[in-house]
Amino acid sequence: MALTGRAGLLALAGALVVGLLLPSWPGVLAVTGVVLAGVGADLLLAGGVRRLEFGRSGDDAVRLGAEAEVALRVANPGGRPVRGVLRDAWVPSAGAVADRHRLHVPAGEARVVRTRLRPTRRGDRPAERVTVRSVGPLGLAARQGSHEVPWTVRALPPFHSRRHLPGMLDRLRELDGRRAALVRGRGTEFDSLREYVTGDDVRSIDWRATARAADVMVRTWRPERDRHIVLVLDTGRTAAGRVGDGTRLDAAMDAALLLAALAARAGDRVELLAYDRRVRASVQGAGQAELLPSLVSAMAPLEPELVELDARGLVREVLRRTRRRSLVVLLTGLDPAPLEEGLLPVLPSLTARHRLLIAAVADPAVAELARGRGDAESVYGAAAAERTLAERAHVTALLGRHGADVVDADPGALPPALADRYLTLKATGRL
Repeated sequence: MALTGRAGLLALAGALVVGLLLPSWPGVLAVTGVVLAGVGADLLLAGGVRRLEFGRSGDDAVRLGAEAEVALRVANPGGRPVRGVLRDAWVPSAGAVADRHRLHVPAGEARVVRTRLRPTRRGDRPAERVTVRSVGPLGLAARQGSHEVPWTVRALPPFHSRRHLPGMLDRLRELDGRRAALVRGRGTEFDSLREYVTGDDVRSIDWRATARAADVMVRTWRPERDRHIVLVLDTGRTAAGRVGDGTRLDAAMDAALLLAALAARAGDRVELLAYDRRVRASVQGAGQAELLPSLVSAMAPLEPELVELDARGLVREVLRRTRRRSLVVLLTGLDPAPLEEGLLPVLPSLTARHRLLIAAVADPAVAELARGRGDAESVYGAAAAERTLAERAHVTALLGRHGADVVDADPGALPPALADRYLTLKATGRL
């Protein structure tokens, strides 16, 4: 039961009547009786809320920053109309634009109310409960009841780096020979012979074919297809660090999605593994059409865990999953202590069987701090930032000596930088 503002006004008017016209106990009882009678009549005549039937439909996934709409169907099997207010409650991070709706459902009929959502965080955003307040004909009181009507909207990673994909695909087409710009490199596949033109690599000259022809002939090569790429997301404590407007994990996901989209178009097979001390997400065996939807759905609920990455377990898991030689792209941090104590000791067992590419998210605030020279405080800050940058360079050199390639860039630059490195490896036949 709930009282409305009209009941409060009626009680106030009754108090004025008692105070001015009937200042006695009989007057108080008479006015109170009128108010209670009105409230009782409303509760008796208001439409029932317990027997209402509900169902949901609409969007169950939306990219972070976009808007979803969920429809709620309310059916009234009772004999009286339900007129009042409905509250469709969601968790705060679901970003419900307006969760209260005017409701009028005649007896035996159904109505649909729609709630628009703009999620503010990745992951699953569940509905809480539906509360209906059915007001009586006098507008003094209402029946009220709550119902569980489950629904979940999954907020997917926004994939901001998608804007780089057309340019990367142009480079891939050039690399793939669709613009007569075939390249030569170790491990690439022979395509055809053509006449030598200025600028061709002399190492690509086919001397036997030249001896049989009137012109100098060169071999053209196309990059190998059906390579195997394993994207590994570090979801340990270093992934929780804030860089720019999000976490390192958010930036790593964006870079991984761009690389996956590019590699799938190049004909390579892509898999995903998210790991800290156990497997948090996995995508295997997805075809080109379903790869990106599978990746964003698997990434959406991921959150950094405040635990140290188990590098030994990670390497063991990658080796267990991947028998053939592959490109393993590890998206992690370049913090010296975790890498030197965790990853470096087990790195040889990984690089002996696979090519390892490490992608690290740099903090743009550190680079900005390193440029400070305005006062003594800025100079001290710049010295600390320079030390951090020197440590990252030292770790990068260590990883390089252990056979790993490293891409270190800030969140906005990491996706295209990682895609560029992939295309370079593909062009030179080193996948």
